[in-house]
Amino acid sequence: MITAKRVETEEEKNDAFLVRQQVFVAEQGVPVHLELDDFDQSAVHFVAYDRELPIGAGRIREPEPGIAKVERVCILPNYRGKHLGNLMMEKMESYAKETGLTSVKLNAQSYAVPFYEKLQYEITSPEFMDAGIPHRAMKKEL
Repeated sequence: MITAKRVETEEEKNDAFLVRQQVFVAEQGVPVHLELDDFDQSAVHFVAYDRELPIGAGRIREPEPGIAKVERVCILPNYRGKHLGNLMMEKMESYAKETGLTSVKLNAQSYAVPFYEKLQYEITSPEFMDAGIPHRAMKKEL
C-alpha cells in the first residue's frame, strides 16, 4: 500500500533524505553540499512509502509571507509513472492551504514542466541552470 505523509519523526525525515540522496545525488549527480542545505532544518518535509519502504520525498517552506516554496520533489525510478508525484504534490498543496498560504512557487527541472503544468502551474521564468540541471520557475495560486 502506497501512502504519502508529512514527516513527523527523525526517522521519517531520514527516510526522505535517503530518497533525495538516491535520486538527486546518485542518479542525477547533484553534489551533496547542494542537495542537503540549511533550509532542511526549517522546512516541512514529506515522504511517500510503499508499505515501509521510502519511495518519494519533498519539502515545503515559506520564503516570503503567504507563499509556499515546494522543493526537492522526487520519486525513486522504479515507482515513476504511477502518479506518485501527484500524490506528493497533493499532500504538500493541502498542507499549504491548511496553513493559510495563498500560492505555491517551485523550480521545476525542465523535463518535468509538463507534469507541473497538468497540476495548473504556470511558467514564470526563462530556463536557468541549477546544480548543472536546466530548470524553470513556476507558480500556482491556491
